[in-house]
Amino acid sequence: MAKAKLNSQVFKKFFESEKSSGLTLIAFTILSLLLANSSIKEQYTEFWEYSLAGLSLEHWINDGLMAVFFLLVGLELKREFLVGELSSLKKATLPIFSALGGMIVPAGIFILINFGKPTVSGFGIPMATDIAFALGALSLLGNKVPVSIKVFLTALAVIDDLGAIVVIAVFYTKTIFWLYLLIALGIFAFLLMLNRLKITSLWIYIPLGIVMWYFMHHSGIHATITGVLLAFAIPSFSSSSEKHSPSDRLQESLHYPVPFFILPLFALVNTAIEIGPGWDKALFESASLGIVLGLVVGKPIGIFLFTWLSIKLKLADKPPGTSWSKLFGVGILGGIGFTMSIFVTILAFSDKTLINDSKFAILISSLLAGMIGYFWLKFSFRKTSSSKVPKEKK
Repeated sequence: MAKAKLNSQVFKKFFESEKSSGLTLIAFTILSLLLANSSIKEQYTEFWEYSLAGLSLEHWINDGLMAVFFLLVGLELKREFLVGELSSLKKATLPIFSALGGMIVPAGIFILINFGKPTVSGFGIPMATDIAFALGALSLLGNKVPVSIKVFLTALAVIDDLGAIVVIAVFYTKTIFWLYLLIALGIFAFLLMLNRLKITSLWIYIPLGIVMWYFMHHSGIHATITGVLLAFAIPSFSSSSEKHSPSDRLQESLHYPVPFFILPLFALVNTAIEIGPGWDKALFESASLGIVLGLVVGKPIGIFLFTWLSIKLKLADKPPGTSWSKLFGVGILGGIGFTMSIFVTILAFSDKTLINDSKFAILISSLLAGMIGYFWLKFSFRKTSSSKVPKEKK
């Protein structure tokens, strides 16, 4: 009972945090867009290229601070696997299948449109769901949203994050420097050993994690993966006392700096999108078209199709208080890519114009998915409410 109550409180706090984070990201994205299209756009762009300790500010944010974001993602993943919605096969089956559909179908659409072109490397862009924006859009519907739908969307987005991490590690690593990689993995193995020895001091894990980041950064594999590895090495307790675990303490301490400092900085540097003449034509270029159709069309179809199949084949249970219409609405919200999609764009492409156009396509797609998903679910909930109203007696 105490464990269930704790999980409920943690989820409520997490949901409210993601809702606020989504609103903060919107504000900083608008600010970045305004500055990138103002009279000081050149100074604004040059500011992020300022070199600090051999790396630009943009590099420090995308490779350094985003490793902390991935650390939080890893901690949330681990919590879900230990005591959350992914802690048993029965609980995890539905969001796993749904997330797989939401990754395979959008990637397939992108590959189909970009087949035989250099831009095909961007297939990972429409595979991602931005958990903060998706939950933020869902929260706008108020108390009419059942907890089961909030939990389903959260679990789906968490699995989606895991899929994005795997895609980044496997497909967006170009050259591997094995010595650096082996040292990084050696540090990871040492951290796991400390975990087994029940060493719980974060003052040991965090400094070693920074050293691991350094070697991973020089290995050729994207350094942000270090955040996930560190998260899984930090001790957790799979019992009602988990709130006292080092993993939980660290997750608690990161719940404000990540959504209200790191992600807004990421938005400022990565959504400095110049919207010039011909922006509408750029949306019909193969890469942009693949992103828009992948996120707005592929995501809801993939999520819903795999959800429907897993339930019909009795591999998973339909979440209580939901309908097929509401589940499709959740799939539409899954098309809000943003943070992870932009992150993959930076890794997938090197041409600045292509990156700019792709980011713009992500913004348009995420806006469309958010609006369509919101109104679809609003109509679905209104329809449910009206069907419960008793008919007047004649």
